[in-house]
Amino acid sequence: MRTTAPHELTRLLIAWSEGDQSALEELTPLVYAELHRLAHRYMLGEHTRHTLQTSALVNEAYIRLIDWKGVRWQNRAHFFAMCAKLMRNILVDYARKHGYQKRGGNAIKLTLEDAAGVTVETNFDLVALDKALLELSNLDKRKASVIELRFFGGMSVEETAEVLKVSEDTVMRDWRLARAWLLAKMSGEPDEG
Repeated sequence: MRTTAPHELTRLLIAWSEGDQSALEELTPLVYAELHRLAHRYMLGEHTRHTLQTSALVNEAYIRLIDWKGVRWQNRAHFFAMCAKLMRNILVDYARKHGYQKRGGNAIKLTLEDAAGVTVETNFDLVALDKALLELSNLDKRKASVIELRFFGGMSVEETAEVLKVSEDTVMRDWRLARAWLLAKMSGEPDEG
């Protein structure tokens, strides 16, 4: 994935959108590797007794992706933004199905961190994080998107700015504010404002 130019991936994604099956065949190993990297990143934060494996998450995301008909991929960033949303949904659905709604015990835990490796020391259960992200999205959709793209999508500041069509400074400001809001929300602190 790292050796393939973004414009080449964009070309293949657009060709696939237009029905070119050979583009899908060429694209598959390229995006599969990146999906596996993203899934592995998610699974590092999972409980050791978690039964969903990295490969299963990748396979489920991939199956759902290739079943999408009529999606007009804009570019590589758009594609991986949708992958991030899809993997988030799969993990949250899995957590709900397996009764991880309550804090503690068997709750799936994740560390909210940015792509550069600055770790926030608090762990969150995935269902509670999803609920807080939905609430944040109702208050400020762009800030919620920044969290989703950077945390769930593993995107850089530059890629996030490209997807959202904003400056990198805006992404960093939204990232800091959204993380602070989520930390306060998830820790039970009262809202200020």
